[in-house]
Formats: sequence, structure tokens, C-alpha cells
Amino acid sequence: MSIFSPKLGIDLGTANTLVFVPGKGIVLNEPSVVAVSEVDKKVLSVGNDAKEMIGRTPDTIIAYRPMRDGVIADYRITEAMLRYFMDKALGRFSLLKPDVMISVPASVSSTERRAVIEAAIRAGARNAYVVKEPILAAIGAGIPIQEARGHMVVDIGGGTTDVAVISLGGIVSCISVKVAGNKMDAAIADYIKKVFNLAIGDHMSEIIKITIGSAIPLDQELSMNVKGRDFISGLPRSAEIKTNEIVKALAAPLRDMIKAIKDVLQETPPELAADIIDQGITMTGGSSMLRNFPELVFRRTGVKAQLAEDALLCVAKGTGIALEHLDTYKKTIISKR
Repeated sequence: MSIFSPKLGIDLGTANTLVFVPGKGIVLNEPSVVAVSEVDKKVLSVGNDAKEMIGRTPDTIIAYRPMRDGVIADYRITEAMLRYFMDKALGRFSLLKPDVMISVPASVSSTERRAVIEAAIRAGARNAYVVKEPILAAIGAGIPIQEARGHMVVDIGGGTTDVAVISLGGIVSCISVKVAGNKMDAAIADYIKKVFNLAIGDHMSEIIKITIGSAIPLDQELSMNVKGRDFISGLPRSAEIKTNEIVKALAAPLRDMIKAIKDVLQETPPELAADIIDQGITMTGGSSMLRNFPELVFRRTGVKAQLAEDALLCVAKGTGIALEHLDTYKKTIISKR
């Protein structure tokens, strides 16, 4: 790793990609979406511009999400997306190829890991390193992962929920489930279809989740007006929806996430379990920002949980910190090429 080559930390997520530049912080946070023209397979736009197109494109343009469940589903498009984000973060004129560190889900296979490294190298990186997300989330949340104490991190993104117990800089036990923000959005859309006969898109579901969603029922409910298409008449219509309806809608995906947390707690050695009871569980990732989620975790597991500061940015910050202190985190960093 040369002293002079620029460094980039990339949180390559199913829903959003964040780029961290040491010394500057997070320079880019855009949706992991690429718009491709059907005819000549050319990449038309990436990130924010492309997300605007989802559900609104003519037949000749397709808006892709090249990452599925936190891993690369479409290699060529992921490469184009990485190249775009790297160029944008470095500025067009950087002649030096960057050293790049990229986050991968804890359950990633060696083939998937290699695909991420290859894609980064082909997109213009000089060296590429990959690190498991829970480790980066913990570093970014300010947890001293090197010490001989158990820390539990629950990182909930768009595609995956990673639950891990970390001690001495490594993962002691972990589970990764493919239930996270996207599944929550889908559950909301299904519920509104069933109960209100209203068809809504993913984007609307996400807005509902953020605006009025909660993990546990509220006495003082929030409400919002939801616009969509009536299933029966086929015409546009709106309905008023309240928080506790959304709590019902989210029950199933939340149950799966809580189960993952319980499963990891059950596998944790007693010494570390004692540490976790003292420290509590740290929650990171955009989807952990659902109202009262830590409270639900506490009610279901009996262990107190808290939301990390800047939960959405923890993994990206972690990549930046790990890049600056590569030698400290040597053993948690996997393969470069």
C-alpha cells in the first residue's frame, strides 16, 4: 500500500453506497441503482439520478439494483457503478489509482468476496481489501473491538441483517439473514394492498416506514396520507394510514430479525454473554433507525440495546478508520489482490 495513493472506504450496500475519504469524511451517499438503456446496454445514470427513474422509466430504460441481499447480483453493472462512485469521490483528475476498502456481509462466500475485489480492481482500484460489515460497523460506532470483551453489533441495512459478537478484533459468532429494510418495505406494501386495497410502490413504502413506522405500538399514533392505485377501480386514490397499522405490517420481518439476534446470543460463550449484558447491544445501519427498534430488542431479549450515533454511516466510517490504521486491523482484513 503506497503512502501516496489516495484511499477510499466504500460501504457497498443493497440500498445505498457510501464513500468515505480519510481526512474528509463521507463524500458521497447515493442509492445503489444504475439506469441502463435496453438497446445498447449503455449505463445512462447512477445513484440519485437513477433512483428517480425507478418505476417511472419507459420500456427502453431499465433501473437496476445490481446488489441483492448485500452481494453482487449483476457483475458488469456493479463494476460500472463502482467506477462511477470512485471517479466522483476522487474527482476526474486523480491520476493515482486508489487503495479501496469495501464492506461485505458477514455471511459472504469466498466466491462472492472475490467478485467484489475483482469488480473494484477493474473499476480502477490499485488494491482492494474487503472487511466484514459487523466489524466495520463496530469500528465506526466507536466500539473498542480489539479488547478481550464481548460486544454485540446488529447491523441492519437494506438487504441483510448482520448480527455478530465481536471480541479481540474478530467475530466470535454471527448470523446474517436476508431480512432487512427492503423486506420491511415489501411487508408494508403487502399489508396496504390487503387491508386498504391500495397498490403502492417500493418508494412509497419506504416513505411510510420512515414517516410513521414503529417497531412497537404507540399510544400517540402518527398518521399520513398514502397515495396509490385502487385495486378494484384501477384509479388513483389516497387513504389515511396510522402507525399501529404499520406496526402490524412489520411484525413478520421484525420477528425474523429478533430471532437472528436470539440465535447469536444462544451461541455466545457465557463469559462473553456476561459482557454483552453489561454493554448492551449496539444497533447500526439505516433500518435500525426505525422508531423504538432498540426497545423492541430489549423487550424480546432482555438485553438493553442502543442505536449507534450516525447509525446509517457507521460502516462507511469504519472503512475509513480501518484504512487509516491498517496495521491495527490487519487480522480482521481479508485478502487483497
